[in-house]
Amino acid sequence: MSDDFQQRGGSPWGTPPGGGGGGNGSGRGPTPPDIDKIIRELQDKIKKFLPGSASSGGKPIILAIIILGFIWLASGLYRVLPDEQGVVLRFGKFVKTTQPGLNYHIPFPVETVQTPKVTKVNRIDIGFRSERDSGFSSGGGVADVPQESLMLTGDENIVNIDFSVFWVIKDAGNFLFKIQDPEGTVKAAAETAMREVIAKSDIQPILTEGRSKIEVETQDIIQTILDDYESGIQITQVQTQKADPPDQVIDAFRDVQAARADMERSKNEAEAYANDVIPRARGEAAKILQAAEAYKKEVVAKAEGEASRFVSIYDEYKNAKAVTQERMYLETMEKVLADIEKVIIEKNAGSGVVPYLPLPELKKKVTN
Repeated sequence: MSDDFQQRGGSPWGTPPGGGGGGNGSGRGPTPPDIDKIIRELQDKIKKFLPGSASSGGKPIILAIIILGFIWLASGLYRVLPDEQGVVLRFGKFVKTTQPGLNYHIPFPVETVQTPKVTKVNRIDIGFRSERDSGFSSGGGVADVPQESLMLTGDENIVNIDFSVFWVIKDAGNFLFKIQDPEGTVKAAAETAMREVIAKSDIQPILTEGRSKIEVETQDIIQTILDDYESGIQITQVQTQKADPPDQVIDAFRDVQAARADMERSKNEAEAYANDVIPRARGEAAKILQAAEAYKKEVVAKAEGEASRFVSIYDEYKNAKAVTQERMYLETMEKVLADIEKVIIEKNAGSGVVPYLPLPELKKKVTN
């Protein structure tokens, strides 16, 4: 090994080119490269390709630069689809939003464009999750989330309410840069708004006919909160999926609702019966009153007529008593004998003639 070391000139790097003495006279290794010389050679090579150089044509280079510049400027054209909004960023800072169609921006790296979908309807469920999404099960059922669904009503009852919020992007710029977590913001605002509305309502309307009113009020409050945040989100609908008492007391509430339904039905039946009987009774009463009034008028008129007739007869009687008595006798007999069959017998007739006049038989013959 020592002999080999000696053959390499006593140096671990071997014998330098040009003899054992080396180019630098030290005999201790190769000569380091000349950095200045390398830089000069590189500069000379670059100058050959610069415009105006005698050894290279400047015109092709200039033409290539112009073409590349034109391509770079043309890359600023972009298209926004009908369901999108364009969001222009200049060095990462939001500048403006653009509408659907062909638009232009300063090409990269000065400006960039994002095109989020603004017509897509997004949905957030509050108070429940689908089991597939929540990981509880592989089925397609629904899992309740009591931390979100249990709320206190205005009459100090607890209601288990599940609802969904549907929203779209209204302003893409605000949506991307004014809020960090859009879905989380919508969910928090929706839960806050629903708790506020439920806290001002009694449990009975919540469980029955008051759901639509609650949905409208909740939507208005959510939209107000999101507008204050400048979120760029538009709430399109709040939809109640379920509104029930807590599971522990739901059977008792259903019994109460059934009793109230029976009460309402009985009340309606009673009102219907009253509406039928009372008008008829009023009609019968009015009919009796009218008949009594007519009878009263008839009796009074008849009595007045009788009294007037009696007075007139009395006046005639005072003037001619015999004539009046005979007339009254005849009138009375006329009334008495009007419906009686009459036979006239002549008391002064001779013995050979039957003193009999059969008036009823004659009357029948005349009638026939």
